[in-house]
Amino acid sequence: MPHSVSPETDSHNNATEETMTDAPAQNGDNQDTDKDITMAETSAVPAATSEEDKKEVKLEELFADVDSDDEFPSSRQEGAKFSSSPAMPASPMGGVASLKASDPEVLRIFYQRFFPWRYLFQWLNHSPTPTNDFEHREFAFTLENDSYLRYQSYRTSDMLRKDVIRLLPTRFEIGPVYTTNPRDRKTLRNLSSFKPLSKELCFDIDLTDYDGIRTCCDKANICNRCWMFITMAIKVVDVALREDFGFKHIIWVYSGRRGAHAWVCDKKARAMDDQKRRAIAGYLEILRGGTQSGKRVNLRRPLHPHISRSLDILAPHFQADVLETQDPWSASDRAEHLLSLLPDKALNDSLRKKWDSSPGRASTSKWADIDALAKSGASKNLDTKALLEAKQDVVLEYTYPRLDIEVSKKLNHLLKSPFVVHPGTGRVCVPIDTRRLEEFDPLGVPTVQGLLEEIDSKAAGEGEEKGKNLQDWERTSLKPYVEYFRSFVLALMKDERDPKVKRERDESDAMEF
Repeated sequence: MPHSVSPETDSHNNATEETMTDAPAQNGDNQDTDKDITMAETSAVPAATSEEDKKEVKLEELFADVDSDDEFPSSRQEGAKFSSSPAMPASPMGGVASLKASDPEVLRIFYQRFFPWRYLFQWLNHSPTPTNDFEHREFAFTLENDSYLRYQSYRTSDMLRKDVIRLLPTRFEIGPVYTTNPRDRKTLRNLSSFKPLSKELCFDIDLTDYDGIRTCCDKANICNRCWMFITMAIKVVDVALREDFGFKHIIWVYSGRRGAHAWVCDKKARAMDDQKRRAIAGYLEILRGGTQSGKRVNLRRPLHPHISRSLDILAPHFQADVLETQDPWSASDRAEHLLSLLPDKALNDSLRKKWDSSPGRASTSKWADIDALAKSGASKNLDTKALLEAKQDVVLEYTYPRLDIEVSKKLNHLLKSPFVVHPGTGRVCVPIDTRRLEEFDPLGVPTVQGLLEEIDSKAAGEGEEKGKNLQDWERTSLKPYVEYFRSFVLALMKDERDPKVKRERDESDAMEF
C-alpha cells in the first residue's frame, strides 16, 4: 500500500438440497442488518450471439417499450380497480402500515408489482438478450425460516422473477458468473473446473464501524446526522475509483438500514481476480486496528496524492459534521483519546489542564485550543511539523471511509441485490444518485408498506393517469430510483456494445481452453 507505514428452467425440485449445506462466505450483513495485479482469471463469460444481435441497434431502442412493458406488465387487469387491497391479508390494525415487511403476502405483492426485474436482468446481463453473464450468474436466497439457498441460476429475468415469487425470500444476493451453470456444478466430472469468472467489484460501508466516533446513535440506529459519515465515504471512494483507477460505471445502493454498497460494473473491474481486488481494497484502506487500538492512522510523508485529495474533500465535513454536529470530545474519556493522538507531552498536559477546568467544553473549542496553546509556548520543544501531521491524522481517523474490506477482496463474495426490501425496516434498497448525494435521506426512502398505501391512494383517484399503460412502480415514490437505475444500465450497455469493449471480450474469450 503506497501510503501506509504499517505492512499490512432448471429443476426447482433440487432446491432443498442446496439449503444450508452450501453456506456462503457471508457478505457481512446479518439478517436484521443492512447488511492485485495479475491476469490469471480475467476472461469474461462469452456472450451468446445471434443474427439479431449482429444487427445495428440504437441504444434508445433498448428501452423503447418502457411505457408498454409486455414482459412484466402492470398487475392491474384492464378496467379493474387499481388497488393492492384484495391481495392483502387481514390485519388486526386494519391497515397496511401495521404489516411487517417480511410478511409473505407483502413480499409477494412487492416482487410481483414493484421490483424492476427487466433492469436487473439487463444490468447483470450487459445486453438486452440473454448471455452467459446472466445464465451462469449465482443467486442466493435467504428464506423465511432463515435457511440459505445458494447456487441458483436462471436463463431469463422472468424465470428469476417466478422463482422469487414462489420462494418469497426475505432477501436475495448476487454472486459471480461461473464457468458453467451453477445448478449443474454437481454434474461435472471435474468439480475443480467449476470456478468464478467475473463479478462486479463491490464495497460495503456500515455505520456500526463508526460507533467509536459517532455520538448521536449506535448499533443499528441511524439518523441524518451520522449518515453524513456515509456521505463522506462515498465521496472519497467514488472519486478514487474514477480518477485513480479509471472506472466509469459505479452505482451506490442504500443497504436498507445503516449502510451503502458500491458496485463497480466496468468490464475490467468485473474481470479482476482476487489479487487485483485485494490490491484496490488495500489502496483504499488507511485505518488499522480496532476501536481500542489507539492511533489508527500512520501515514508516510509526503502524503500520497489520494490522501491529500481525500483531506481536501473531508476537511469541511470534519468541521461541520464531526466537530459541530457530533461533538466527539465533549466527554472527558473521549477528549483523552484525542490527546493520545497528539505528539507533545507538555502540550497535552496544558490542554488537559485547560479542559479539566472547563467541563463540557465543546469539541470545536478543544480543537481550536490545540493551535492556540501551541502558539502560546506551552511546549518549548514543540515540533510544529509533527503536530500538523498529527492533526491531519486525526481528521482522517474521524472522517476517512471505514470499509468492510472482506467484501471487496473475493471474486466469489455475494452481496445483497439492489431493490430488495430490508426485513427489519421495510425500506427498499434503492440506488443513491451521487449527483445529489447530500440530498439523500436514508430515513425517507420508500418502504414496502408505503408503496402499497400509495397504490391504494392512486386507485381512489387515478384522474389524469387513467388510461395510461404505466407499470406499478411508475405510480409511486419508487419511480425516480428505478429511472436512475435504468439510466445507469443504459449507459453500461451502451459501453458494452462499443467495439473496443467487445474486442476486449473476444480477446478474453480466446484465452479460455
